[in-house]
Order: sequence, then structure tokens, then C-alpha cells
Amino acid sequence: MSRVSRRHLLSAGAAGAGATLLPLGWPTGSASAPAEAAAVADDLRLRYDRPAGTEWLRALPIGNGRLGAMVFGNTDTERLQLNEDTVWAGGPYDSSNSRGAASLADIRRLVFADQWSQAQNLINQAMLGKPVGQLAYQTVGNLKLTLPATGAASQYSRVLDLTTATASVSYVSGGVRFQREVFASAPDQVIVVRLTADRAGAITFTATFDSPQRTTVSSPDGTTIGLDGVSGSMEGITGSVRFLALAQAVTTGGTVTSSGGTLRVSGATSVTLLISIGSSYVDFRTVNGDYQGIARTRLAAARTLPHDQLRSRHLADYQALFNRVSIDLGRTAAADQTTDVRIARHAEQNDPQFAALLFQFGRYLLISSSRPGTQPANLQGIWNDSMAPQWDSKYTINANLPMNYWPADTTNLSECFLPVFDMIKDLTVTGARTAQVQYGAGGWVTHHNTDAWRGSSVVDGAVWGMWQTGGAWLATLIWDHYRFTGDVEFLRANYAALKGAAQFFLDTLVTDPARGYLVTNPSNSPELPHHTDVSVCAGPTMDNQILRDLFDAVTRAGEVLDLDAPFRTRVRAARDRLPPMRVGSRGNIQEWLADWIEPERNHRHVSHLYGLHPSNQITRRGTPQLHEAARRTLELRGDDGTGWSLAWKINYWARLEDGARAHKLYRDLVRTDRLAPNMFDLHPPFQIDGNFGATSGIAEMLLQSHHDELHLLPALPSAWPAGRVSGLRGRGGYTVAMAWTGGRADEFLIRADRDGTLKVRAALFTTAHTLGDLTDGSTPGTTRPETDVVQFTVRAGHTYRAARPGTSPSPSVPASSDPGPSPSSGTGATAVYTVTGSWSGGLQAEVRVTAGAAPVTGWTVSWTFPNGQVVNQVWNGSHTQSGARVTVSNAAYNGALPAGGSTTFGFLADGNGPHDPPTDLTVSTR
Repeated sequence: MSRVSRRHLLSAGAAGAGATLLPLGWPTGSASAPAEAAAVADDLRLRYDRPAGTEWLRALPIGNGRLGAMVFGNTDTERLQLNEDTVWAGGPYDSSNSRGAASLADIRRLVFADQWSQAQNLINQAMLGKPVGQLAYQTVGNLKLTLPATGAASQYSRVLDLTTATASVSYVSGGVRFQREVFASAPDQVIVVRLTADRAGAITFTATFDSPQRTTVSSPDGTTIGLDGVSGSMEGITGSVRFLALAQAVTTGGTVTSSGGTLRVSGATSVTLLISIGSSYVDFRTVNGDYQGIARTRLAAARTLPHDQLRSRHLADYQALFNRVSIDLGRTAAADQTTDVRIARHAEQNDPQFAALLFQFGRYLLISSSRPGTQPANLQGIWNDSMAPQWDSKYTINANLPMNYWPADTTNLSECFLPVFDMIKDLTVTGARTAQVQYGAGGWVTHHNTDAWRGSSVVDGAVWGMWQTGGAWLATLIWDHYRFTGDVEFLRANYAALKGAAQFFLDTLVTDPARGYLVTNPSNSPELPHHTDVSVCAGPTMDNQILRDLFDAVTRAGEVLDLDAPFRTRVRAARDRLPPMRVGSRGNIQEWLADWIEPERNHRHVSHLYGLHPSNQITRRGTPQLHEAARRTLELRGDDGTGWSLAWKINYWARLEDGARAHKLYRDLVRTDRLAPNMFDLHPPFQIDGNFGATSGIAEMLLQSHHDELHLLPALPSAWPAGRVSGLRGRGGYTVAMAWTGGRADEFLIRADRDGTLKVRAALFTTAHTLGDLTDGSTPGTTRPETDVVQFTVRAGHTYRAARPGTSPSPSVPASSDPGPSPSSGTGATAVYTVTGSWSGGLQAEVRVTAGAAPVTGWTVSWTFPNGQVVNQVWNGSHTQSGARVTVSNAAYNGALPAGGSTTFGFLADGNGPHDPPTDLTVSTR
């Protein structure tokens, strides 16, 4: 194992996510990385030796957050199944049921009288939304390339490369090697298909669109085909999302023609196919967008760029996110097998690298299905080939949607979380109407599902849908995200959603006549009957846990923002009257107020352990009795379950600090009935939350931060005796790297985003160790609250190293091309400019802005490009450019910085090199 390089571990950070920890010891941008780096990079591939044929679960997913495709890799008729994230059935609708409020008192009376069937029947009559079901995410259709028969294919290889976000296929037919590569570009908002051959003039094919939607095909010009359609109708609501898909061929050699909706390429040496899709969806209320203009404009812009530049821009954008985290859990010869074989044989062989692959595959899927400005990742991410997918491929809030984002902050993909907060803002609108109409309450509410139209009412039936705390759970994500980022402006922008969620429950909680607690009524413990065929109840444990988190979050947010002191007093009073968690007669956490025994002992949901994960209400040291009861609960429920249920249990056992059991659950997940050949998680059928849950679970085995401390290697299994990870994020604003051998830690590196006091727990601290500040060479003073805990003061931007004595320090920091801190405006604020990637015709860079001795409310950074480059995209800021002079100002959410606090913005720019940093970088603050 190569030693950990401090510079490469702690190179200044990814935009919006604190410092980045880059692959251990691998020189960023090196022309010849070490052989180990190349081997590990090669291992981050899904590999196959045959085409997908007609099997969707063998096809490989690509995406840019908005556009998605499943690439089949066939040698006769290639298929790209296409999605655009706003193509949903139906159109805007109001889901609220006006009969709800008038029936609520009777429903509550029946529940408190234990007349659950009658209460459930009344809910089905008066509380279900209109329509009763919600609306489905749908496919756009397919682009098919019909290839000539040139003989049987040999030397076939199909790959999804997670390091480059490209799907490729290579084979020999008729004595010619053909290659195809497909990627979905976020900077240019197109899907790019590149076809090459090793013989000039060998590429010939026809391309056509087809779709199950109501569509027409066309040939807009001699190199382009189009598919113009409208989404399907559902639940009595007419489909109203218009879309246009365009595919254009750019060839080297040969000819290209288009007529009647068929594109014909003949005798080309290379071909670049550009696919652009526009949608008329504007937001949950508006569907009159210029979908044709969107599709045409993006295609025309991409058409001006050569393929190598499209690919370079794609790589710079994607790798700025993906490369923030590296992981190595060891490797055996099992990793040399194709991916489908590795899954099928996983139970019988030692294949630790597969855990690293599954971890990074989850990160890849999140980057590919959720970007700022897109829809959140739904039940299938953005990949769906059906008009009526299972569970409508929508957003199931009682498990799926929060699970999708469990790894967003912990695995350093903070920006990918932003679509969820946009959705929450939408739900405060629709949910406010549901609160008023169905409960006579203020604030807002959302139940167990939502869709692109932000339906917020009870759906599907009372036994599943009568769960009040979906919106409350989503609102808690606001506070937890803030705990990672420390972004006060983000918190301020989303505080109204937090407050509105709490307001609803202040208005609707009622006193349990038998116990005196404040409880939800009616509600359920998600999808699990407590008696035969009835789930409706009052005050289920999960509700109480979620509300405890919600009330804590809005109280603490109000304190940070210095808002609503009287409201905080009301919230605290309500929190104090919530039912406590109880240990039942079987030694388990009670799922309901009464000590009922569930009819379905091995049910997939274990909702009443929300307090263990993702919450922090059950901890080993803080609540030992409940901690042991949580273990007993899992033992009673059993290990088996659906794919997503197994993934949740990995997280549970990690929080119980039982690495062996967490690893056992991970291995249970890697089997052919729970993981498809393309590594999609299976309920079955496909549900992507299992993928994201598995990534989260592996992260939780290595780093936990839910209990106001960093706990390093809290659940390391013996199956991973040596390894290393870098780039994981902890609450409080910390980026962490770790290396271990023989099952014990060698070295920890921690970079702090902001000043404060850090508590770190690890077995390393029970033995001899060293601790130092790598930034200034000092040794921080420590206290020892417990035998395995050290506590010390940290400074923003500083890196701290803890290691076993005798562990060789990381190599010295090599020379940097960074221009150093910028001049400030007199407040002491500085900015540092770093080129993070460059290519022929462009570059990517990021700038870290750090406040001085005083806090700032906003900042502006300016510079002059030395070679006249032109900025074309900025994230985490807004820009203007006049000639070579560029000015970037903060976004609404990252302008306020505490003293010593920092943030980053990044950008892409076009222009010929060299791409040296500017010499006149300045920063001003306000």
C-alpha cells in the first residue's frame, strides 16, 4: 500500500463541500500515475463480456442529472433507452380532499377507541387525495442504431467506467474493430455517442427513434432526426408534458442523410451522435416551457464543439465531484472477473474490492441523477423504460427519498443534495393547502409519497398512505445538511420550510387520553399492520422520533438565525410532551405506544429504528439500554429483506458498531436476487435507494459523526484488514482520510472547515499515538473526556494528523502552482485560485474564499485571464466578464462567512493555453 500524501489527501476542496481528499498518494493530473493508481482506477469499472441484448437490467446507466440513458452495447441493433427527468404522466393538480377536516375528529375518536378498522375505512372515504394515486415518471423512448451484419463479433468487451462516467463497447466484426463510447454531459446538456473503427470508411448504420408515448418522428434537416411527443395520461389527468428529442450525426468521412425520421450514415471513419431533449415542464404548476427551443438550442451549442472538447468538459465537470473520495478495501483475483460473475459468486469468494466498487457506484448514480437545478433522484434515479413503472418510479418519502440522499453529505457530494431542498420549497406550497383543507391547520404537510406535481395528500389507501410525517422527515434534512456545511445563508433560505413543518404539528398534535402525551392521530408505522389488515394508530414510535428531530432542528436553527424566540418556546414545550421510546416485553424498541407484536415478524420496514439511523437518538454511550433494545429489534426482525431493506440494515448495524454484522448484511445484498447484473439494487424489482443505502452504510462503517464527534473506523469489519479512504465528510465541517493495516489505524488526517472544538473517538487513542497540526507544525493541546477520545481546538483550513508512533509521515508537500493568497479588501479576506483540470481549448478551476478576522456578509473575487480565456459556466456564484476581466460574486447561500470561514466556487472556461493562474486576483467583501 502506498503511503498517504498529505498534499493529495488534503488538496483544497471541492466546490461547496469543504476540502477534498484526493486518491492516496496519486498525483493529480500526472501523466504517468503509479501502477497501483492505474490498477485501482481500472477496478472502478463494471465489466462484461457480452451485450445486454433485450435485458434492461443488463444495460448500463449514464446521466447528467437531467438526461439519462440505458446503453445496451449490442452489436446488431444498439439501443439507448432515454429519459428526461421532468417527463411525468399527467399535469398540475390539487391533491387535497376537502372532506378531510370535517372527518378528522371522528377518525381520531375511533383510533383512540381502538376501533382501527372503522377509522381506516373512514380515512379511505374522506382523507384520500384526489386522485387516489399519484402520477408516474415515464420514458421518453429509444434511439436505436441498426448496424450492418458483418459477421459474428469477437473480442467483445462492455464497460461502465465510474472514473470517467462513460459507457463503452468494443468488438471485432468482419476483421474490423468497432468501438462506441457514450456519456451524458452536464456542461453541455447533451448525450454524446462516439463511434469509431480501426479501418477507414467502416462505419455504416441507420438511426431511428421509437416510443410508447404519443409521438411523431421527423427529419428536421439532413443530419438530424426528431421525436416530438407528450407524456401519458394517468389517474384521469391528461398528459401535458411536451418533449422533443433530437439526434444529429457529425461524421468524419462517408455520408449522412436524414429523411422520414430515419438517419443514415454510410462509409464513415468516425461519427459523433449528439442527443438533445427538451421538456415543457417548468415547475409543478407550469408546463408551457419552450421545449423545442430548449432541445434545439442545446444541440446547436454542442454542435459547435469538437468531440474531444465535449469529452474534456464532461470529464472536468464529473471528476470535480467523483474524485473527491477514494477508497481501497483490498483486492483479490476475484476482481478480475466480469461484474455479473462477481455478483453471482460473491457468497463463495473473498472479493473485498467489490465493496469499494459498490460504494463508488452509488456515488456515480447520485452524481448522474441529481444535480443543482434538476429534479431529485426518484425511486429509479432517472432511469425508467416504462409508462407505468413499479410504484410509479416516484418519490416514496417513508424510505426511498431520504435514503437516496444519505450518502450526499457523508461522501462529499453536497451539491447533489440541492434538488431535494428545491422540492421541499415546492411542497411547502402544496402541503400548506393539504394542511388547511384536510386538517384545518397551518404550516405544511406531506404524507408517504409525492411526484413531479408535488402531491401532498394521503394516497394509495390508509394502510399505506395515512402517515403524517413525510414532510417532517424531509424538513429535518435541512438542519442535517447545515451541520455538514455550516452555510448560514442556506439555513436562512430554508428556515421557513422548517418552521412550517413544525407549525403543522403544533396545530395538529392531540393528547392521548390514556397516556397524556402529545401524539399524531391518525398515522401509522410505515406500511406495517399492528393487527390484521390495520395499520392506522396514534403516536407510532417513528413519528415521535421524527418530531423530536424536527422540533430540535427548528429550535436550533432559530437560535443560529436569532429568530422566533416565542415560537421556539412553544416548540420546546411540545417536544417535552412527546412519548419517549420504550423497551417492550421482548427486549425490543416498541414500534407503537402499546406493546403490540407485529403480525408480520420479518417485515421489510424497521421504521421504529429511525432513532438509531439516520437519527442520533439511540447511541451506544448516550442511551445504552435503548441501544441494546435496538440490537434485539433487529435480531427479531431478521437479516433478510428486500434490497433496500438490507441496505438500511447495513446502516443500522454500523451504528450499533458491529462491523461483522454490517458486513454480513452487505454480503447478503450482493446476490443475484438483490443486485441486478448491472448492479442496480432489486426490491425486486429495481429500486435505487438500495444502492444509495449501501454506499451510506459502507461510509458509516468507516466514519460516523452523528453524536457531536468524529468516530473513526467505528465498525471496521475483519474482512477489510487493510485499506484506506479519503474525502469522507463529517458533521461540523470536517474532511477525513484514514489508512489502516492489520485491522488497526495507521494514520488519520482531518481538515477543518471552520474554527471550533473537535472531539475525535478512535481505538488509536487508547494506545500510544502522535497528534499534530500539519498546517503550522504545532502540537495542539488536548483533553481526554474518555479513554478513546481526544478533544482539541481546531482552526479553519488547518489539517491535523494522528498516527501510531513509527508510522512514517506522509511525503513532503510538492511545489504548488497555486498563486497564493490574493490581496484583500482590508478585511483580511483572501482568495486562492487553483487550476483543477485543463485540456486543449479549455480549463476548470476553483477559487477558495476565506474571511479574515471579521465575519462577512458577501464577497466578490476579480481577476484578469492572462491568455484571454472566456468563462462559460460558474457554480456557487454568479459572474460577469468584460474582455479578459472576470468578476464573480457569491451565490445567495454562500455569501455569509464567519471569521476565518471559507467557501469555494468553481468554473469552466474556454480558450487556448497555457492556463496559468492569474497574477492579479483580488477579493472584496461586504
